[in-house]
Amino acid sequence: SKHRVAVLKVVTNQSSVTAAAAEYGLSRGYLHRLLRRYREGGLEAVEPRSRRPHSNPGRTPEPVRERIIALRTELSSGGLDAGPVTIAWHLQREGVHAPSSSTIRRVLHTAGLVTPEPRKRPRSSWRRFEADAPNEVWQSDVTHWHLADGSEVEICSWLDDHSRYLLGATAFGRVDGDDVVATFCAAGEEHGWPAATLTDNGAIYTSRFTGGHNAFEYLLAYLGIRQKNGAPGHPQTQGKIERFQQTLKRWLGQQPPAGTVAELQAQLDAFRVTYDEERPHRAIGRRTPAEAYRARPKAHPAGRGAPGHFRLRYDLVDRGGRISLRRAGRMHHLGIGAAHARRRVLAIVDEREVTVVDLETGEVLSTHHIEPAKSYWRNQRRDPGRWPGPRAT
Repeated sequence: SKHRVAVLKVVTNQSSVTAAAAEYGLSRGYLHRLLRRYREGGLEAVEPRSRRPHSNPGRTPEPVRERIIALRTELSSGGLDAGPVTIAWHLQREGVHAPSSSTIRRVLHTAGLVTPEPRKRPRSSWRRFEADAPNEVWQSDVTHWHLADGSEVEICSWLDDHSRYLLGATAFGRVDGDDVVATFCAAGEEHGWPAATLTDNGAIYTSRFTGGHNAFEYLLAYLGIRQKNGAPGHPQTQGKIERFQQTLKRWLGQQPPAGTVAELQAQLDAFRVTYDEERPHRAIGRRTPAEAYRARPKAHPAGRGAPGHFRLRYDLVDRGGRISLRRAGRMHHLGIGAAHARRRVLAIVDEREVTVVDLETGEVLSTHHIEPAKSYWRNQRRDPGRWPGPRAT
């Protein structure tokens, strides 16, 4: 190196310090330091030395670096988000002082745990709708999955638009309209009723393009809940539930394949706890969906007040114009009317009465007061009749 050559020229009296410094682009003071180092340690001592400090007080402590790498592995293997901001959130929950997200990103990059991705669309260009309160809008959709033997199943999910809170995710062999009603009612019973729903135009949610109405539409009208449907061929309207399904499938993909629908449901129940209670969400300020859902008062249906508790029952009116209903362990018979025999109906049972709706037309066929002491509940929409007595002779 030029340091060695300059020093050797001076110590062998081939050049003066001034001339050697000028020839090799060194200052006289620096060349004198090199000469002192030569006298103390020989030629090896005159090589350029690193300017790196012996210590760095701002360096991320090794235990924190190791925990960052461990969290990345744990979250990724569990099918969950494992970005720098999420890792910082988990560190804080563990009581560890979290470095900045850029520092965490450098740690991951140094460890070879970052996969480069194409440049994404800038966040400033997004136009996002978000409900102002929990239960203002619920989104729902159905997605496909496969069991261990390759058979296809379907998952029906309900998601709160404001908080991304997962209200329910249920596995079926195939989802039909009755399943939509059942899962919606289960979520409503647990969390209260929403002011509106937002879904696609699948026949399980709406019959507006095929004529008439389905059971889900009748139920929403009965509860005073507004129904919203996205434009055909425009799934971005239901973007939150679509994005949720990607998260769900990524998590399921890291689990042992379920052999039955019941096993898949157990996995969905476990995922719901993780998603709602243990996973921060970037779109809601890095809170968990459960924290965001509970932070504000809930919205309510704007129409008629929904009953505090009710259940649904599908039935077929018998030839005599009646259906049967079990309540508190006792069977009761409801007189709908012989004119409605063989009609498929939906019975809405609340705390005080039963409303029976024709599933084809949406017409309310009968209402019945709940009278526990009586086995027969007459149709309150008709004047009471009387049994014909013996004919007069």
